[in-house]
Amino acid sequence: MTSTIAIADTSQQETPAPIGPRLLAVLPGMALLFGIGLLGKALESLQTYLHTRYHLPVPHIEYVLWAIVLGLIISNTIGVRPLFSPGVATYELWLKLGIVLVGAKFLMQDVLKLGSLSLYLVAIELTLSLSVMHLLGRLFKLPPKLTSLLAIGSSICGVTAIMAAQGAIDPEEEDTSTAIAAILTLGAIALFTFPAIGHLLHMGQQAYGMWAGLAVDNTAEATVTGALYGDEAGRFAVLAKTARSAFIGFVVLAYAIYWSSRGQAAVVEHKGLFLWQKFPKFILGFLAISVLATAGFFSKGQLVSLSNLSKWSFLPAFAGVGLRTNLRDLVGQGWRPLVVGILGEIFIALITLGLVYWSYSHGVPR
Repeated sequence: MTSTIAIADTSQQETPAPIGPRLLAVLPGMALLFGIGLLGKALESLQTYLHTRYHLPVPHIEYVLWAIVLGLIISNTIGVRPLFSPGVATYELWLKLGIVLVGAKFLMQDVLKLGSLSLYLVAIELTLSLSVMHLLGRLFKLPPKLTSLLAIGSSICGVTAIMAAQGAIDPEEEDTSTAIAAILTLGAIALFTFPAIGHLLHMGQQAYGMWAGLAVDNTAEATVTGALYGDEAGRFAVLAKTARSAFIGFVVLAYAIYWSSRGQAAVVEHKGLFLWQKFPKFILGFLAISVLATAGFFSKGQLVSLSNLSKWSFLPAFAGVGLRTNLRDLVGQGWRPLVVGILGEIFIALITLGLVYWSYSHGVPR
C-alpha cells in the first residue's frame, strides 16, 4: 500500500546530508505548495470578478478551500511524485511558522484568559474522548495498539500525535498506517461539515473557532476549518488547538508506560526528557510573540506585516493539507477503523460543541 505519509525508521541514526543538496531537494515541492496556494487565490479573485463585473451567480469559495481541493485532486489522481515529496513535507514547517506569527494578534491577557478556558475544556475532552475511543475499539474488536493510536490521534493532534506515539508504544506499521489514513480522511470531512454546521447554528466567530480547535484532530485541518469560517474564527481555532497540543507529551507518556508495563514497548528511562522531546516547541514561539506584542515591542505597521507573513505561511500549509490526503490509503484497510473513527469524532464534536455553548453562555468574553 502506498501512503502519503512516510513513517520514519528511528532504529538507526543516519548522517545528515549536506545542507545544499537538501535545500535543492525541497525546492520543487515547495514550489508546488506555493503554486497551488497562489492558484487558489487566483480562482477566488476570478470568482469575485465574474460576480461583480458580469453579475454571474458564482458561489464564493475561499482560496483556503480552493487550495485544499486542488491538492486533493492532485493527490488522488496523479499522486505526488517522489521529486516533490521532500518539499511537500515542509507544509508542517510553514504551518507552525504561521501559528507562531498568529501570536502577535493576541494580547497576553487574552491568551491567559482564553487559554486557561481552553485547557479546562481540553482536559474534559481528553478524558471523555479517550474513554469512548477505547470503548468503541473493543466493541469493534480492533487490535489494541491500533485502538491506542486512534485514541491518541483523535484526542490530541492527529497525525503528529500518532507519529509521536509510534516510537513510544511500538505498534505494527500497518496499525500506524491505518490510524493515519483514518485520521486524515476524518480531517478532510471536517473541512466541509464544520463550517456548514457553524452557519446552521449561527455560531459567533470566537465560539466557532474554539469549537474547531477543540474538535478537529490535525493542527492543519483545525486551522483551516477555523479560517474557512472567518479570520477571527481561524485565530481562535489556533489558540484552542495550541492548548490541546500542549497535552501531547503527557498522553503519549501515559501510553508508553502502560505498554511497557505489559512488556510490549520500551521502558521510558527519563520521563522529564521524554516530555520535553514530545512537547511541541512552536507553542513557545506563539507565546513569545504574544508577550512581545503585549509589551508594545511591535509598531502598528510591524503588526500588520506579521499578520501578512502569517497568511503567506499558511498558504503552502493549506495546499499541503490536500496533497497529503490520499483517500486510496483506506482501500484494503477494512471498514472497522474508519467506523470507529467516525463514531468517535461525532461524539467528540458533540461534546465539545456542548462545552463551548455552555462556556459562552456563562460569561466568556466575546
